[in-house]
Amino acid sequence: MFNQVSAELTQAYEALQARVASLTEELAIANGELRRQFEEKEALSERLSSLLDALPAGVVLLDSSASVVAANPAAMAMFGADMVGRHWGDVARACLEPTLTVGEWLLGEGRVSIAESLLASAGGKILLIHDVTTAHRMKAELERNQRLAAMGEMAASLAHQLRTPLAAALLHTSNLGRPGVPDEVRARFSEKASGQLRRLERLIQDVLLFARGESIGRDVMAAGELLAETAQTMEPLMREHGLEFVVVDACEGAEIVGSRKALFGALVNLLENALQATPAGGKICLTGNRRGDLLAIAVRDSGPGITRETQARIFEPFFTTKGQGTGLGLAIALGVARAHGGAIELFSEPGVGAEFVMTLPIGLAESGMEEHG
Repeated sequence: MFNQVSAELTQAYEALQARVASLTEELAIANGELRRQFEEKEALSERLSSLLDALPAGVVLLDSSASVVAANPAAMAMFGADMVGRHWGDVARACLEPTLTVGEWLLGEGRVSIAESLLASAGGKILLIHDVTTAHRMKAELERNQRLAAMGEMAASLAHQLRTPLAAALLHTSNLGRPGVPDEVRARFSEKASGQLRRLERLIQDVLLFARGESIGRDVMAAGELLAETAQTMEPLMREHGLEFVVVDACEGAEIVGSRKALFGALVNLLENALQATPAGGKICLTGNRRGDLLAIAVRDSGPGITRETQARIFEPFFTTKGQGTGLGLAIALGVARAHGGAIELFSEPGVGAEFVMTLPIGLAESGMEEHG
């Protein structure tokens, strides 16, 4: 029995030795694989680090509390080498100023765009910062060249529009010097001459405004107040033309940033166009609605509508369907909306009226800094 047990123990020991040898071999293979994977990851990490260092765009890594954990050299060149460890909100407030374009900020003498992405595993964010100074300058130059090109193409039309009221004013003023003209006739000639000169002045102002582009300010205004001011100005004209004028304020206290004068002028222009297109007894609605981060201001009329052919050219400079129009009103209004980061859309079907909708971003001066804070 002893010999039998001894033999069994010897066999078990030999099997155990074989198993240990097998496990040792497997462990060596696993260690080699782990070492290979580690070396590959280390090489990949070095390549990624070199890529981030060479990347012209800034990359900033934030932790879950919005503190800067890491930044590449391009980001440090923008915000300073001491940004690591600081709260991103402090860095943004010290270096960035908001603009009227969503996602774009002023940084010193330049302009940057900031895009962010959530890091689900770490609970933080990664920010990608591009320098868009050159692109913004080229865009502004392109818009200016387009305005100048449009003026050059329509110079003949403009000269004709200037010549007509000027000739009429000269004719009326020449009648003032005729002997024996009664005082009431002389007064009528004087009023007609003044009217033509005022028309000339309005035309020249429109041309200068279109050529120069609207200067956008930093006024912070309540959208409801802007609607009310516009309605108060236009209501007497609507009543004089026998039109029903309805104002609906659903702005929910929204505020917009920009030029109050420019936006007011654009809305008045849209309402004047609606007034001229709507026959007596018709209806014009001015509405303001908040749509998330956007404000939609709509001008809807019950006029004859706008044909498809006219809709395709309605915002072109100097295009007009009115005998007394300059064709610059809608082009200027669209320029104002775009300068504020918004747009104007037209919805119309012939025979059922037209609706112009101006969309504008809400409160960029405040909401943008809070978002990056």
